[in-house]
Amino acid sequence: MSRKRISLRQELPLLIWLVIVWGALWQDFSAGNLLFGALIAVVVARLFYLPPVELGGRFNVLRAIPFAVVFLAKVVAASCQVLFLAVARGPRVVSAVVAVPLRSHSDLLVTATGHVISLIPGSLVVEVDRSTSTLYIHGINVRNAGDAARLRKEVRDTEAGLIRIMGTKDELTALNQEVGP
Repeated sequence: MSRKRISLRQELPLLIWLVIVWGALWQDFSAGNLLFGALIAVVVARLFYLPPVELGGRFNVLRAIPFAVVFLAKVVAASCQVLFLAVARGPRVVSAVVAVPLRSHSDLLVTATGHVISLIPGSLVVEVDRSTSTLYIHGINVRNAGDAARLRKEVRDTEAGLIRIMGTKDELTALNQEVGP
């Protein structure tokens, strides 16, 4: 069974990303290495099934900058919290796995949300249910239903920020209707 041919325009973001990863892995961004990486990226994309990266067609830099600043602040605050918990509570720290249904069904936004959450110390995505866009997050210091609700809110707020940055117009409209004026 042959797969449907993907246009170069649809495949271009994936190919560019693969070339960047290639250069980063080799720590060599010379023209020759990147050209070889591009050749390998094309071969990989043609031989193996990789779903197309569907972009929303928009990227809001004015939303991305404050998102990045808040993200860095969360990383610092969570690092301090994990340090405190490790020193003060040690092995008595309670954690839980919390299911968080997301609004978006876009692979790009689900993946981005999962990566952002996993980069914040004390939280890690352990499972993704692609059919329902549900992330299962292992959260540290989740002692009760209130802590689980706060973790869910943090994940959904992160997803909302990413929708504002690069979601489709439909996702942005749905988010704005949910949040209200």
